[in-house]
Amino acid sequence: MEILQNIYQHKLVAIIRGVPTEHILNVADALHQGGIRTLEITMDTPNVLGAIEQVRKEFDGELIVGAGTVLDAETARAAIMAGSQFIFSPTVDVNTIKLTKRYGVVSIPGAMTPTEIVTAYETGGDLIKIFPATRLGPTYIKDIKGPLPHIPLMPTGGVNLDNISEYFQVGAVAAGLGSSLVKKQQNYSKEDLQALKQRAEQFVAKVR
Repeated sequence: MEILQNIYQHKLVAIIRGVPTEHILNVADALHQGGIRTLEITMDTPNVLGAIEQVRKEFDGELIVGAGTVLDAETARAAIMAGSQFIFSPTVDVNTIKLTKRYGVVSIPGAMTPTEIVTAYETGGDLIKIFPATRLGPTYIKDIKGPLPHIPLMPTGGVNLDNISEYFQVGAVAAGLGSSLVKKQQNYSKEDLQALKQRAEQFVAKVR
């Protein structure tokens, strides 16, 4: 699957949460300039479906765009109809995974325990988001990869410049980057966007 291979290749998914709709295109552009190739826009964003459509249109073929914090199948379908190329969930919701796969879209459910991870994978999850990784750390990924080496894992939550290399060393195939990359701000000035671009470049350099 081309979308999944792109995520594996570029390794980093930037999570856009809490960014006002009118600034999302500028934020996406700064991330793209910094080398990020995959964006997740969370479903609690105002006018999120319109934002997904806008980013898909503006960066067609240059950025992979998906929806995050998808809690149910109805929300997943709406996001897919708006152009989402993958569906991120914080939990293992079987109906959401099945609907996502029915439409041929990449499914990335969130799990923590070994049972949740296996359930998510066997239900059809293409890549399993280990969430919240901040509570578990890189050694947890290493421990899980022991008995479950065939399941691709993506730590999300608490991944930063100091620990990201270690996550990949122990077997993560990708990483979700939240507030360590895209920070909530009062405004999005040229200086803010330049700083965002530079943070993106730092993360990209870490995983090359």
